Amino acid sequence: MTILVTRNQLVIPGEILARGSEIKAGGGVFRKKVNNETEIYASMIGLAQIRKNRVGIVPLEGCYIPLEGDIVIGKITRVGITSWNVDIRGPYVGSLRVGNVIERDFDALRESLDRILQVGDIIKAQITYFDRMRDPVLTLQGRGLRKINNGRLIEVDPVKIPRIIGKKGSMIQLLKNMTNTQIIIGQNGRIIIVTNNLEIENLVERAIRKIVAEAHTSGLTDRIREFLEKEKMELSYKK
Repeated sequence: MTILVTRNQLVIPGEILARGSEIKAGGGVFRKKVNNETEIYASMIGLAQIRKNRVGIVPLEGCYIPLEGDIVIGKITRVGITSWNVDIRGPYVGSLRVGNVIERDFDALRESLDRILQVGDIIKAQITYFDRMRDPVLTLQGRGLRKINNGRLIEVDPVKIPRIIGKKGSMIQLLKNMTNTQIIIGQNGRIIIVTNNLEIENLVERAIRKIVAEAHTSGLTDRIREFLEKEKMELSYKK
């Protein structure tokens, strides 16, 4: 077994990544037999990901494809009789049933769903079911799941969300701790920044944009820490 790339190395379609029958193929790669030996090649441009004997690619760009268990930030786009349609920023429309929002009995003949959630409302929801044959089913029943009433909504490429979170949550904790800000992240590339300080709100967004732009580079956590320290110092001088 021979791995020919390093973790987070930028690769292009057709580039060989590894050789050996023991190698398992992750997403974004394909196998090929060359002289009776198995070789793994990149099928897209992205960053090489290596976990034990598995090699895959994290694409630099891409739309959001739902996964069961994902936390998403959605927008209500339609109010029906017993459910809402939710924009989850992907090729599929989320379905939020009233039974996944309230625990009491709901009488569709006497009550209207827009008294609970209206078109344009922003929610933090979880995907409970999705099989590509039908629209993903969402729920608001769970810890932290709710309608979001305040904060700045920004959107980034969904494939950059893991870098914003960081290994074991290191990057997002750095942002929260250094700015004393609440940050709500959806796997669908939507982020809510909650703070009562406009300058800090702007700073957090700039930091997130910097992470997105430099996601493929090493040493990013240290650079973000230095960036925040410098910007916060400049803000304190202005006061």
